[in-house]
Order: sequence, then structure tokens, then C-alpha cells
Amino acid sequence: MKAIHVELPDKLAAEIEAYVQAGWFGSEAEVIRAAIADFVRRQRIELLERFMRDDIEWALKLKNDAS
Repeated sequence: MKAIHVELPDKLAAEIEAYVQAGWFGSEAEVIRAAIADFVRRQRIELLERFMRDDIEWALKLKNDAS
């Protein structure tokens, strides 16, 4: 596993600590891993949707140009 050092604003760090203290997560690292995994998943979906929209737009333009 790769270790990455990041600095967080105090308010964000306090919110992460609150999740751990409330028992939602076992550690601050677990909160951050979950947040990054969610971000990566959402970005992947957004990117795929953008590619699909671009493909549809291209196909419609090609169809209209042929008409």
C-alpha cells in the first residue's frame, strides 16, 4: 500500500475526526480512503457519461451532415 501525506484545513480534519469519534469509521485513514474511493468512482462514471454524450453528438452531427 502506498502512503501519501496530505495537509487538511483544520475544519475538515475536525470533521474527519468526528466521524471516527462517532464510530462511523475505525480511523482517520479509513475515512480518507473511503472518500477518495468514492471520488474516483464518481469521476469514472462522469467521464464515461461524457464520452457517451460526445459519441452521440458526433453520430447525430454525422447523420445531419449526410441528410
